[in-house]
Amino acid sequence: MTVTDPSRHRADAGGSIRTAVAAPGGAVLSGRQARKPKKAQPEGTRGYVSAKDWQNPRIRGTMTLLHGLLMALLLLVGVGPMLLLAKFAITPTQDIIRTPLAIFPHGVRLENISEAWNDVQISHYFLNTIWLAAGSWFVQMLVATTGGYVLSVLRPAWGKIVNGLVIATLFVPSVVLLVPLYLTILNPPVVGTSLINNFLAVWLPSGASAFNVVLMTRFFDGLPREVFEAARVDGASSFRLFWSVVLPMSKPILGVVSVFATIASWKDFLWPMLVLKDPSKQPLSVRLPAIASQTDLGVFLAALAISTLIPVVFFIAFQRLFLSGAGLGGAVKG
Repeated sequence: MTVTDPSRHRADAGGSIRTAVAAPGGAVLSGRQARKPKKAQPEGTRGYVSAKDWQNPRIRGTMTLLHGLLMALLLLVGVGPMLLLAKFAITPTQDIIRTPLAIFPHGVRLENISEAWNDVQISHYFLNTIWLAAGSWFVQMLVATTGGYVLSVLRPAWGKIVNGLVIATLFVPSVVLLVPLYLTILNPPVVGTSLINNFLAVWLPSGASAFNVVLMTRFFDGLPREVFEAARVDGASSFRLFWSVVLPMSKPILGVVSVFATIASWKDFLWPMLVLKDPSKQPLSVRLPAIASQTDLGVFLAALAISTLIPVVFFIAFQRLFLSGAGLGGAVKG
C-alpha cells in the first residue's frame, strides 16, 4: 500500500516550482489558489434578507412593498401633523370647523398669517422667544464646553469628584428645584436686586444643565490625546488649546447640544411663566395659551404655524452635524 503525500511539487513550463495541495474532495489546488483568502462581505451589506433571497421576485416584491408602507407610515406620523398645521394656517375658520380634512373647499385665506403677525402681535412675542433661545443657547454652550474641557482635557486632581457631583444632579427632579431657584431669582446673592421680568432669570438657570456637561465630557474623552500633547509641545496655552484645537474637532457634538438647547428653550413654558410676569416680555410658549380663548381659530393656528418655523429650520440647518458621528477626519495624520 502506497501512501502519497497530499502536498507535492509541480514544475511548470518555466521551470518554477509550485506547491499543490490536495483538497478534502480529492481535487488538487495550486499554491496560489490555496493561499487566496476568502473575499469578505462588505460591511453594511448584510441584512435580515440575504442577497440570494433578494433575487427571488416574490421576496423582492414583498420587501419593496413593506419598505414603501413603512416609509409612508413614517411620513404620515412625522410630517403629517406639520403639513396639516400649515394647511390650517391659511384655511378659513369655518372650513377648519366643518370640514377639517377637505382641501380648501372655499379657497385660501392668507389674511390669517398677516392678522396673527400684526394684530395678535405674534411678531413681538416671536422676537422675545428668539432672544430667550439665543441667550439660553449661549449660556448652555459656554458652561457645557468649558466644563467638559476642564473635566476631560485638563483633568485636575478634583475632577473625578466634580464629575460625580455633576452626574448625581441628573437624579434630582427638576420640579424639586423650582422653589429654591425662584427664591434665588427673587434675591440673587451677587446682584442684590430681583431678576423677575428680566431675561437673565431665564438665561442663567439654563446653564445648569448637567446633561450637556456630561455629553460634552464624554465626547472630549474620545478625542485623540496625541493632538493635545502636540499642541502643548508647540507652546499652546490652555485657552489656545480649547479654542483652536478642541472646539474645531467637536463640531458634531456642538451641533447636537445646540439643537437640544434651542428646542428646550423654545418650548419651555413653566419657568418663563413664573419669572416673566410682564406680558410684553413673555415668549410664544407662554403667550399663545393665554390668547387662545380670545383669538379666531384660523388666526390662532397661523400663530402656531409661525412658532414652529425656527425649530424646524434650525434642525434642518444642523442635521448634518446632528446625524453625523464622524468629524475627526484629518485630526491625526500618519
